[in-house]
Amino acid sequence: MDGGGSMLDQVQDTYPPGLGEPINVIISAYSDSQVLQNTETNGGLINYFQSFGFSTECLGQSDDSVQTANLGDGSGYLNQTAVIRWDYGDANLGTCQETVEGGNHFRYWIQNGPSADSGAIFMATSYEMPIAQQHNIIVNGYNLGRDWLVGNATSQSTILPTANMTNTSTYSGQTSFNGFTYATTVTYVSGLLQNTSDGINHYSSVAVNGQNAIDGLVAVLTVKLVQHAGSSSSGWVAIPVTMHVHLC
Repeated sequence: MDGGGSMLDQVQDTYPPGLGEPINVIISAYSDSQVLQNTETNGGLINYFQSFGFSTECLGQSDDSVQTANLGDGSGYLNQTAVIRWDYGDANLGTCQETVEGGNHFRYWIQNGPSADSGAIFMATSYEMPIAQQHNIIVNGYNLGRDWLVGNATSQSTILPTANMTNTSTYSGQTSFNGFTYATTVTYVSGLLQNTSDGINHYSSVAVNGQNAIDGLVAVLTVKLVQHAGSSSSGWVAIPVTMHVHLC
């Protein structure tokens, strides 16, 4: 990534020190501007997350295990904006269940610094074990977490074939919540992350069958509002904004 950024975030107190987790999902700045607003109202980002089964922290609690990321936008390393968890069908209280039982979740950051104010959303996605197992990541949990999120965001009827993903894989579909309907198109890209276990948190337990901990693919989502509350179509025009993400 340009500007000194990294597609690996930084995790506290890893062994060995200095390990990170992959930023393996991006909501592109070519998405509708309303979707990129970090709000729950007016069809914003939180409402979009809720449209495919994820919601904010249980009862407003904050995650003590803060991770940081540098998006190459001139702001350096910043704490996660928030942690978003699978809500088990209940956007209000379901993330309490995820906190206890484990499940899919992600941290996200917004690229809005002085040298790259794209508004794109960068997400470190993984599937975690129950709290009784210290929320460690399941086997292949970075790749699976990414693909299960993509499957939900595009309303796929079957589980995505993680082992067969390439940089030509694409998916699309629609989701709705609170009267807002979103059309999401996903393209998998290579070159932003490496296919590796080097530097990856939980690398020894996440890698499976001799494969690396991550496959090096990033899912890039472009999200359009196709209907908003109280009308049959959004009437909003998307304004393309350069993502400022380039091959390392």
